[in-house]
Amino acid sequence: MSATADGTSAERVRLKPQRGLRASARRVGALVRRHAYLLAKSWPRIVSLAYYPTVTLILWAFLTIHLAPQSSVLRDAPGIFLGAVLLWDTLFRGQLGVSLTFIEELYARNLGNLFVAPLSLGEFITAQITMSVLRTAIGMGGACLAAWLMFHYSIFELGLPLVAFAAGLLVFGWAIGLAVSALVLEWGLGAEELAWAAIFLVMPVSGVYYPVSVLPGWLQAIAAAIPSSHVFEGMRAVLLEGRVPWEALAAAFALDAVYLAGGVALFAVSVRRARADGRLLQMGE
Repeated sequence: MSATADGTSAERVRLKPQRGLRASARRVGALVRRHAYLLAKSWPRIVSLAYYPTVTLILWAFLTIHLAPQSSVLRDAPGIFLGAVLLWDTLFRGQLGVSLTFIEELYARNLGNLFVAPLSLGEFITAQITMSVLRTAIGMGGACLAAWLMFHYSIFELGLPLVAFAAGLLVFGWAIGLAVSALVLEWGLGAEELAWAAIFLVMPVSGVYYPVSVLPGWLQAIAAAIPSSHVFEGMRAVLLEGRVPWEALAAAFALDAVYLAGGVALFAVSVRRARADGRLLQMGE
């Protein structure tokens, strides 16, 4: 048994993780900087974040222009499709920001390094959510700019309800992203396609481009349990009726809390199982 200069055995010397809010913020900041550097050093990554929402918006904008003379709804609210596109992509980018951040750690075989460091699961999730906000801001910034330059449409005309709509969709996206991360951790990188496909399972019942009332009764019941459906119904109420549906927003945030808690719990269980099985050190490309 070796000893240190003060006579303490080396086996008893342990580096204790720093505690407190400031130390926790430093650890979260370090993980966020790691992924921010990946974005900053790769212009194709930045371009791809803005490319898809911008192209989608342009397609829907031209379709709206084509249909506007034939539809009283589009004449009364010409931004209804454009607002739906931008808000849907907020949900999509919010989910991808969480799941892709996790998948990039798998590609780098870095999970083992992270979870032997004094980094708590809560700090890791906080960093994922922070990167989700950053990725969403980059992607939606380009689309919003294109909508304003090409079609003189600003989603910010929705006013303060826009903040609530975007927040409700982002939180739901985080919940789905954490659930996808958990499934990838369970099944390996062969399941990474879920990062792109999972969100589209909720699209038909979210009422993105049409009211929930057009769905069959049994699908309307499912839609009522999805936060995104309440958000898009609220968006249409603002655009078509000029009122803020606070009851829909309250329902969306209540459901968000349930889904986010479920996503965090599922991710925590998967991490614990992976630690016990030794998979954190084995997973990678």
